[in-house]
Amino acid sequence: MNDSEVRVDELKNLIERIFTSLDVPGKDARLLADSLVTADLEGVASHGVVLVPMYVERLKAGSVAAAGTPGIAEDLGGLVVVDAAHAFGQVSSQYAVDLALERARTHGVAAVAVRNAFHFGAAAYWTRQFAQAGMVGFAFSNTRPLMPAPGGAERVVGNNPLSIGFPSAAGKPLVVDMATSASAMGKIRVAASEARAIPEGWATDAQGAPTTSAQEAIQGMLLPAAGPKGFGLAVAIDLLCGGLSGGGMGAGVRPLYDQLDQPYNCAHAFIAIDAARTGGGAGMGAQVDRCADTIRGSRRAPGVDRLYAPGDLENARRLARGATCPLPAGMAETLDKLARDVGASPGGPTLRGTRVP
Repeated sequence: MNDSEVRVDELKNLIERIFTSLDVPGKDARLLADSLVTADLEGVASHGVVLVPMYVERLKAGSVAAAGTPGIAEDLGGLVVVDAAHAFGQVSSQYAVDLALERARTHGVAAVAVRNAFHFGAAAYWTRQFAQAGMVGFAFSNTRPLMPAPGGAERVVGNNPLSIGFPSAAGKPLVVDMATSASAMGKIRVAASEARAIPEGWATDAQGAPTTSAQEAIQGMLLPAAGPKGFGLAVAIDLLCGGLSGGGMGAGVRPLYDQLDQPYNCAHAFIAIDAARTGGGAGMGAQVDRCADTIRGSRRAPGVDRLYAPGDLENARRLARGATCPLPAGMAETLDKLARDVGASPGGPTLRGTRVP
């Protein structure tokens, strides 16, 4: 439950100052602030500013490089492997997305795999950039093992997320963004911080028994979405990210919230398809719009007022927020304290939050 709303510009400014106070270059700090605040504006709090304290702890512990500079490790034209150099995931992902866009304009399609990487926020943040450039874009990441094989009682694969973005002639990209588990671990952590139960089917306890306790789920295992289908997709993404890049996969990816002095060591993969070249140069934007309109205009079940195409709900939330951003309970105070602790706000609190009943 949210307890405050703060101005978007003030929130971004504070987060930027927190990171620049820790020697993160200004443009990188702005990118971090924008990606995290955007997630909150879209209602994806698990990938929003709640991550800032953990990012800062990892930065202080040395597992994330404040001024890490990603670079090309292998260049095969339309296929590139990038070494993230343990920079922030948003920094290496922006580098990879820009590179994929450039190569796709040359080759029609391009794939960029990234190793030695860190958490990159919400995957849709990256595929929306592809779509806005007129391309079909894919973004994948792997995580530490969090899910068992169907019928298993041991973590063997991460709830590896994926996003696909499609360009729109009307300027409304269709964006799919999902984890391969029934729920993201970040949502369970938010539930635990608010002392809320989680729905059945999201997770098990440490012994593999189903649970609705968020705390037990954190110590236990996530369940794959759609059972064996979600599990198989997670395995494929692990191989696509870690196998293609030569980076971490499976147990080679470390816990995100533990072992903070050790590099997270995840891997990413980005694919761009220059869709503007198809159809004799007409592209596929009009087809995407027709598809989305068909979904929105399809017959509704009793009691349902509106249907959404993929990405509509997040876009509607972002537009509805305007100049203010909702924050989870106590987050404004946490960020103010963190800012004072790192010397980014020596004069005291800076976020002027408004209580939400």
